[in-house]
Amino acid sequence: MAGLGSCFTTTTLPLRSKYQTPWLQLEIQFGRSIPGNLSRPRKLGIRAEVDYVNVEEAKKLIASEGYAILDVRDKSQYDRAHIKSCYHVPLFIENQDNDLGTIIKRTVHNNFSGLFFGLPFTKLNPDFVQSVKSQFSQESKLLVVCQEGLRSTAAADKLENAGFQNIACITKGLQAVEPGTFDSVGSTELQNAGKAGLVTVQGKISAVLGTALICAYLFITFFPDQAEKLLQLVPAS
Repeated sequence: MAGLGSCFTTTTLPLRSKYQTPWLQLEIQFGRSIPGNLSRPRKLGIRAEVDYVNVEEAKKLIASEGYAILDVRDKSQYDRAHIKSCYHVPLFIENQDNDLGTIIKRTVHNNFSGLFFGLPFTKLNPDFVQSVKSQFSQESKLLVVCQEGLRSTAAADKLENAGFQNIACITKGLQAVEPGTFDSVGSTELQNAGKAGLVTVQGKISAVLGTALICAYLFITFFPDQAEKLLQLVPAS
């Protein structure tokens, strides 16, 4: 009587690249011939990890290896500054839902994070993966970028699970990009695109007040008589 059975082998092979050491995992299932039946097909699954690179390595990927830049930030940060000729598919979109819970959360957000940091109230983009697929094939080479490096990591994970095999991310995001590193479009530098709201105004106010205080101190130091006369003009409270 012919023996029935199969063998399953999982092999993990290290493949070293110039940027890091991703792992290529091969899962191969072999089936023996069964009398009266066709042999089971061999299954081959390939999964390559995301490359995390610094700014200089990212430039090499774009210039030498043909990586396209995918910006996954929200529209407000993208409009302030983005790399020229990049593709924009936000991982999060503005949440304009009108159910009671969302309205309360949006109001609280806008009065704190939105007011002080200029952050929009957002939700996960349900069409993110499909939007990327409409512009790129799964074999495309993509450099995914965001402001701090967190959203690009999450986006890369989603794309990897969707079958994209050539994905890289800038480790600390665009905030680590020095001015002039990339050709950019917008009203500010790439590293400052995440700054908005009262935080930026406060910084300007502090600079003006600091300058005024220094000038007053120097005036009192070098012109004490004139300063005393000016103080005498101030009405007593």
